[in-house]
Amino acid sequence: MGSNMRNSQWVLRCYAEREAPGVWVAMCLDFDLAAQGETLDEARNHLDAMINDYVEDAFTGEDRDHAASLLNRRAPWRYWLRFYWLSLGVRLRLGSGLSRLPFRESLQLALAK
Repeated sequence: MGSNMRNSQWVLRCYAEREAPGVWVAMCLDFDLAAQGETLDEARNHLDAMINDYVEDAFTGEDRDHAASLLNRRAPWRYWLRFYWLSLGVRLRLGSGLSRLPFRESLQLALAK
């Protein structure tokens, strides 16, 4: 990394839910992205790859002139309510165990000074 670069870290709010046997959906609320997998880990890995591609494309792709709006695209409020409801349930040890999981995804960025 060059001397004109600095590291920054975003913490993105996400959650995953099992919608059916063998079907997990993971959502990133900060970018309004969703990914699916057969397991929780697979859905999270797909979402992680999607987030990285999305951010890289926003900074270096054809739409880089619109990066500010792309990186501020949020999920609709009902998904945020779901995330905070699940987070509260985890804190209070309520809910249905491993079928729903709020989580935060860290994204390491190298930004120009």
